[in-house]
Amino acid sequence: MQLPVQSQSTLYAESWEVAAGPADLVEIARAADRHGFAYLACCEHIAIPRRLAEAMSTVWYDPVATLAHLAAVTERVRLLSHVAVVGLKHPLVTAKQYATLDHLSGGRLILGVGAGHVREEFEALGVDFVRRGAVLDETVDALKAALGSEEFPKFAGERFAFEGLGQAPRPAQRPRPPIWVGGSSPAAVRRAAERADGWLPQGDRREQLPGQIAKLRAAREAAGIEEPAVIGAIVEPVYVGGPGWEVGRRTLSGEPERIAASLREYAAMGVHQIQVRFRSRSRGELTDQMAAFAADVAPHLQ
Repeated sequence: MQLPVQSQSTLYAESWEVAAGPADLVEIARAADRHGFAYLACCEHIAIPRRLAEAMSTVWYDPVATLAHLAAVTERVRLLSHVAVVGLKHPLVTAKQYATLDHLSGGRLILGVGAGHVREEFEALGVDFVRRGAVLDETVDALKAALGSEEFPKFAGERFAFEGLGQAPRPAQRPRPPIWVGGSSPAAVRRAAERADGWLPQGDRREQLPGQIAKLRAAREAAGIEEPAVIGAIVEPVYVGGPGWEVGRRTLSGEPERIAASLREYAAMGVHQIQVRFRSRSRGELTDQMAAFAADVAPHLQ
């Protein structure tokens, strides 16, 4: 699940999140750890321009700082950047940050990356917004080298080159932490197929996923990559049980088996992992929903 509180776009944030803070994040992370959730995710925006602030808000916690904080209060749950806009930084800076996070967490990092969409962020940092896709392609290649097993990695590309520069501590995971690409544009699907270990679609409804998955698999086969990509999906909002309040017409609610039956359709499409978001009116209702999902829905998904 994507963490609440850490990003507060009006597209998905609940009203209680406005007054929430670090203590709430800790309790939610501990609940995810306790109830067997696979990962917690934190997104990245560095600065939001005024033209977008009303819709997106300016609340976007830094993913490295947030996930490192939560790594210290959890033991098992994995830590996903969904997504880090890694093209905004030199890959050695990103590698240093996320290698340290993987080391400190005992190998729980999943590095999710995306191209970004806010022009002003790129302009403020002196990065070419128009060429951000090409920059991300090369950055992913550089990160695969920089996060690998070599203390002194070597990479030579059009924009970035390094060798003879050591970075430690190294990531705990071997040969390196997994890299997942987020996004549903043709470029993102191609990038995930050709360069990544997994794909996180963004905005695709379930009826669109089979076609997208077929494109990804075809592109991966054409690139000669035999290892299958981990395919994800962001599912409809969930509320376990009868809500007794308006949760939206697209929300999956009701009896656990009914919710599970709907979610099993994703597995039939070829999806390996689902990211869930629970409707809630408070932190307590959210953690109760997480507990109910783990106890009553998840067993039907095996």
